[in-house]
Amino acid sequence: MNYGKLFAVKPGTCVKLADIKSGFTGAKKTKAVATAEMKRDDRRLADLQYLLYAEHGRSLLVCLQGMDASGKDGTIRHVFGALDPQGARAHAFKEPSKEEADHDFLWRAHVQAPAKGEIVIFNRSHYEDVLIARVRGLVPKSVWSKRYELINEFERNLTLAGTTILKFYLHVTEREQLRRFARRLDDPSRQWKISESDYSERAYFPEYVKAYEDVLAKTSTAHAPWFVIPSKRKWFRNLAVSKIVVETLKSFDMKFPPPAVDIEEIRRKYHAAEDGAQV
Repeated sequence: MNYGKLFAVKPGTCVKLADIKSGFTGAKKTKAVATAEMKRDDRRLADLQYLLYAEHGRSLLVCLQGMDASGKDGTIRHVFGALDPQGARAHAFKEPSKEEADHDFLWRAHVQAPAKGEIVIFNRSHYEDVLIARVRGLVPKSVWSKRYELINEFERNLTLAGTTILKFYLHVTEREQLRRFARRLDDPSRQWKISESDYSERAYFPEYVKAYEDVLAKTSTAHAPWFVIPSKRKWFRNLAVSKIVVETLKSFDMKFPPPAVDIEEIRRKYHAAEDGAQV
């Protein structure tokens, strides 16, 4: 299964999220099979990250978006948990701080963008400024409607600087969201995640769907594509994201940089006596 091709949003495509099955898992896919594949992908991803860090010539930005309870935190834990924190980090976008609010809306995203050799995962992202800002009327339409073009230009600028961008919309239905909220109520380890706004925001679910559909149509580009990931089955969500990230990193055809020193000279200077003693 070519996950990237299957779930990518072609530029300019009008997406109807209601027509996409959030419970899709592919032919003959099971949780047991996915778990085994994820273990292999964990090793591949760790090796590819090490190579990316060593090569130090490009970077990867992963944007995770979705309704509340769609699994952004879980995706970070299960897909990216094996990464070396020296070259990878996650950043959560919450309500803007005073400093962030005093700058243009893209400033806080730009300062968190990955450096060369780094993988950065955005938990929510600069897209909040055409989602919640739109749905809750935080800025007028005359402002947020111009932001799609600015976002496309921002992402284009990052790619020209060597950053590859993957954007994932984790797709769950309104009914599935409510089920997940209910499970949190009964799980002491997840009750801390419950807030009144989780439920009050549900009144805007249709508006968020429309806002997301416009995001997908207006900002999925060849250089920064969106992928709509069926996320009712958490194991399939994790597998699909993992596959796309691994295949993207493999496509870089990365190479280890040449040594910065004369290896033979170092060997002769520091290891010759030891090698002779061992003989």
